[in-house]
Formats: sequence, C-alpha cells, structure tokens
Amino acid sequence: MKEYHMHRTQIEDRAVAIATYIVENNATVRQAAGQFGVSKSTVHKDVTKWNGWG
Repeated sequence: MKEYHMHRTQIEDRAVAIATYIVENNATVRQAAGQFGVSKSTVHKDVTKWNGWG
C-alpha cells in the first residue's frame, strides 16, 4: 500500500506543478507537455481528472 501512496503523491505533485505552470504562464497543453516532458494526454488527464480531494 505504501508504494501506491508514493506513486499517487508523485502524480498529485506533477498535476499541481503543471496546473500552476499553465496558469502562471498562460500556457497551452502542448507547451506544458514540452516543459514537463510528458505527453499532451498526460497533461490533460492530470489537470482534468485530479482534484486534490482524494
């Protein structure tokens, strides 16, 4: 169970970082994906599916 928690925290941290980057830089999904080295699909998933409440 601890491994799941660690992985989940990493995803949450990435989601917050990406969302912050998008807002602060008025960035597109494509720009955020390039900045964080992930796919556009990952950016979209992170900022639309993760809500921070569990």
